Amino acid sequence: MDQSVMLSSFRTILLVPVVLCLAACGGEKSQPARQVTLVKTEVAQLQPWQTVIRLTGDVQARVSTELSFRVSGRVTERLVDVGAHVKAGDVLARIDPTEQQADLAGSQAAVAAAEAQLRVATANFERQKSLIDKGFTTRVAYDQAQEALHTAEGSLETAKAQLGNATDALSYTELRASASGIITARNIEVGQVAQAAQSAYTLAEDGARDAVVDVYESIFLTPWEGRVAKLTLLSDPSVTALATPREISPTVDPKSGAVRVKMSITDPPAAMTLGSVVAAEGRSKPVQRIVLPWSALTSDDKGPAVWVVDPQSHAVSLKSIVIQTYETNSIIVASGLAPGDRVVTEGGKLLRPAQIVTYDGLGA
Repeated sequence: MDQSVMLSSFRTILLVPVVLCLAACGGEKSQPARQVTLVKTEVAQLQPWQTVIRLTGDVQARVSTELSFRVSGRVTERLVDVGAHVKAGDVLARIDPTEQQADLAGSQAAVAAAEAQLRVATANFERQKSLIDKGFTTRVAYDQAQEALHTAEGSLETAKAQLGNATDALSYTELRASASGIITARNIEVGQVAQAAQSAYTLAEDGARDAVVDVYESIFLTPWEGRVAKLTLLSDPSVTALATPREISPTVDPKSGAVRVKMSITDPPAAMTLGSVVAAEGRSKPVQRIVLPWSALTSDDKGPAVWVVDPQSHAVSLKSIVIQTYETNSIIVASGLAPGDRVVTEGGKLLRPAQIVTYDGLGA
């Protein structure tokens, strides 16, 4: 091959990369500039904010009584069960009355004997009294007759007292409701030997009702708005009532770490029966805080942060914040932001520091 031809081919090969490089450089210069990012923003403003506490509890009777037999014996009848509504004086259970009936019969016989002795002593005294007036008996015989009369009278009183005790003991073989209410617990069975004073039933008396709620101790550090809580029946949210704290336990439960609070229900609805589960809602006193949607939250190397737009340059920057609490759809800012700061609420995931943004309402 001719030397000049070879040299020309070699130059062509060397020039190809240069041409491609220049073409590429020319192509970059012809690309359009990157578009400004569009975000959604919100101007931080102070607004009234309240802590809302919702805790669950149940409805209980204000007065709950433990009912028990006053004498021991074998249970022969159990007439009511848990959940039954009883009236004052209703018979709830019975024990075998054989022993008490025997005691009653013995007491009745003792009274009859004492009455007979009293009649004899009375007749003897009256005779001695008439004889001493006529001088036909001695003072000693008269005094003995009088003493026998007093002894017979005392014996009769003792026998009557024992008869009363025996009568009461027989009545105690029937356990009766002390007041109208609902049976909430039963601790006896037929055939069981019930001891005196052993709890047989628990009676929740009709009348005032309490909502009993276990709360965590730190709740008492929050200043609350008023003393009224709203109660909502969980099984039917349309049923509501108001309640005020009536009793706060002075101790913390060692197992749950909670404090038991009893709240008096004002005019409890009929649907709020004993044992119903209710939600108690209370609100703290309002304070001024900045509230932002949760979508505004991001983070930096220090912790929670938000993107803030500079009003002059429209450049964004990260600003660390301290969050007081998290709510379902928002965050409550305790510090780090000032009223008037424009915060990016949507679109912040694709931002970088000093990036220029535009937003709805720009220039407003």
